[in-house]
Amino acid sequence: MTRVSVIGSLEFALMSDTEQEAYDFYNTYGGRLGFSIRRGYINKSKEGQITSRQFVCNKEGFRVVDKRDPLTKNPRQEVRTGCQARLVIKWDRNMQKFFVSDFVEQHNHIFVPTECTHMLPSQRKISASQAIEIDLVEKSGIRLNAAFELMGNEVGGRESLGFTKLDQKNYLRTKRQNSLAYGEAGSILQYFRDKSLENPSFFYSVQLDNEEQITNIFWADAQIIMDYGQFGDVVTFDTTYKLNSAHRPLASFVGFNHHRKTVIFGAALMYDETADSFVWIFRRFLEAMSSKAPKIIFTDQDAAMAKAIPIVMPNTTHRLCTWHLMQNALRHANSIFKDKAVKDKGMKSVLSKFMYDIEDEEEFTLKWEEMLDKYEVRDNHWLKLTFGVKEKWGWPYVKNAWGAGMSSTQLSESFNAFLKDFIQSDHNLMQFFMHFDRVLSEKRYKELQAEYALSQKLPRVNIKVKIMEQAADVYTNKIFEKFQDEYVKSLEVNIEEIENDGESTVYAVLDSDGIKVRKVRQECDDSVTCSCRKFEMKGILCSHCLKILRERLKFKEIPSQYILKRWTKKARSENVKDRCGHDIQVDVRLHQTSRYRSLMAIFRSVACRASESEETYN
Repeated sequence: MTRVSVIGSLEFALMSDTEQEAYDFYNTYGGRLGFSIRRGYINKSKEGQITSRQFVCNKEGFRVVDKRDPLTKNPRQEVRTGCQARLVIKWDRNMQKFFVSDFVEQHNHIFVPTECTHMLPSQRKISASQAIEIDLVEKSGIRLNAAFELMGNEVGGRESLGFTKLDQKNYLRTKRQNSLAYGEAGSILQYFRDKSLENPSFFYSVQLDNEEQITNIFWADAQIIMDYGQFGDVVTFDTTYKLNSAHRPLASFVGFNHHRKTVIFGAALMYDETADSFVWIFRRFLEAMSSKAPKIIFTDQDAAMAKAIPIVMPNTTHRLCTWHLMQNALRHANSIFKDKAVKDKGMKSVLSKFMYDIEDEEEFTLKWEEMLDKYEVRDNHWLKLTFGVKEKWGWPYVKNAWGAGMSSTQLSESFNAFLKDFIQSDHNLMQFFMHFDRVLSEKRYKELQAEYALSQKLPRVNIKVKIMEQAADVYTNKIFEKFQDEYVKSLEVNIEEIENDGESTVYAVLDSDGIKVRKVRQECDDSVTCSCRKFEMKGILCSHCLKILRERLKFKEIPSQYILKRWTKKARSENVKDRCGHDIQVDVRLHQTSRYRSLMAIFRSVACRASESEETYN
């Protein structure tokens, strides 16, 4: 483009190759004076070539009267003044360029102050790089106001941004509308297809009803499937979190890793909470996990879940969450017990004995009968139902089952509380999936922090003996702390009695509190088991077994059969295969990601150095 301009007027010769160049030139001129421009009429040839175009002042013409105006509570303010200022360009066929054919310089309104020119509509534009940054801050969950302030500070003030907060809001609204361009169902399917293209191990399944409408959705990414392959022996399943105004249940499969940090094993959006829906969800879950069912699954007292679990996972032990059980007890029976037992603390005091103290099955039944008679509650329907499923919560029945130290779905409850910091009630489904990815990233970063601590921060070994040094070397820090607590307790327990039946030796070990006596059985091969069942339930040797191993059997180290790999530093050492039999790669673009991170660090360093002076900047 060639141009000649005179200060105070627009006496110039303008030749431009494109209509956009002419627009940009007139817009720059308007920005310097303090007015906004917009495109007016356009003429085109039969071939589609623009033959003439008019650019006008933004205040040109007058707003057409809207019939709805009298009904509008807060009508928009009038901005047009009938301004005649304009610039008209025409196409010269010989020169193959646009030239100015008409120009009106005078305006009939005042110009905006220089410090306000960035607010003019034609001066506002979100660039491609700014759009990327806006997308990133939205994915990070940063609120619109905070994001706008942050971007303004980056460029030395919001007036230098080139767009306003309203532009940012409109951009995000348009983007959300575009994300649902195929309808909610189509957009969800497209999202899952894109994820599958990024990583073949990504799994999703969608259930449709008779009208081809989406009902239930299950999905699991590559990291989820790997986490389950390494730590999916114990799972809690929960549907108490409800999504947005539709109150769709979010079903989550959650567990522990080797640092006892929360890991997610899968998620599902459910249409309803019927047994058929749960059967479908559990089948998709097993399909994603190569048909590997958990050893034990914790749920609340939902009857539909209880019906579905044995249908899909017949060999999985179903346990009831003790916390939910107690809450239901307080709701259904607490008033009865408070009336009958003033000295007791109500149902909580009564039920906790059956959950944690009574160890013998016959004693459990006997004490339950005594409780019903004492409080005259034999006709209580909830108590009848609860006793009917005693194998899922009663201490004599659950103490022998492996549970990784878990007894409730409070892991899921804390996960649900965590979700509320990331997912808002007004999020549509596409926004939900985007922010759910943030939740996964945050949980996974917690494990990275634990791994960093494992390599940098040595565990505090309070007793310098070989077995403790071995434990510190083998276990993760969290598990080592628990093992060390048991070892310290083993120094305080006492062996009260010894029996020998020829095949095994039984030790009566008195707890440090002097109340409970535990029986530790030593077999001919020097293996030991304790009546407290801590190792069977939690995978860590109890103080009673450690007492026998240390004092009677003279072991200096933990026997290998008592070290569970899932609690060690090498818990993730083995590869996990997906449903197709391929080794899972969590980041299929690992090398590209590594190069990107490296370059970003270099670019930041260059930018910091270049901004130090005008010379280095240029």
